[in-house]
Amino acid sequence: MGDVFAIILLVLLALLLLSAGIEDVRHRTIANWKNAAIALLALPWWLAVGLEPWPGMAVQIGVALGVFALFTGAFALGMMGGGDVKLIGALALWLPFSSLVWMLVVMSVAGGVITLAMLIEHRLRRQPGQPQIPYGVAIACAALLTFHQPLFNHFG
Repeated sequence: MGDVFAIILLVLLALLLLSAGIEDVRHRTIANWKNAAIALLALPWWLAVGLEPWPGMAVQIGVALGVFALFTGAFALGMMGGGDVKLIGALALWLPFSSLVWMLVVMSVAGGVITLAMLIEHRLRRQPGQPQIPYGVAIACAALLTFHQPLFNHFG
């Protein structure tokens, strides 16, 4: 029963990530309720995978707060949107540290590719100003790839 519950939670997470990525492309924003749902679903995820309250859950919360604070700095510098920062923080609640680092690396590479493509398009169309980058797409893709990895997949 626990494995089925964990799979259901992963499917819900995947759907929320897909929805957040699509919303970011369309509107350059990610709804707060999606980020909150991802964060709140971490608690049943921890229970489904047997994470102990101490130190397991406490470490997850601490790491997520640290990641959120780090990316809040990027937001303050105008490098990321607020929804992106909240999404990264919410995902940090789900991932063990090594998987989180892997996700952040993949996110950075994917974000760089998306940024480069959008800058080229922006210049070719000779649009004024800087393009708004839907970084939520890079975050969602990196998270989905991370959850696919055998390192994190406790079912395989």
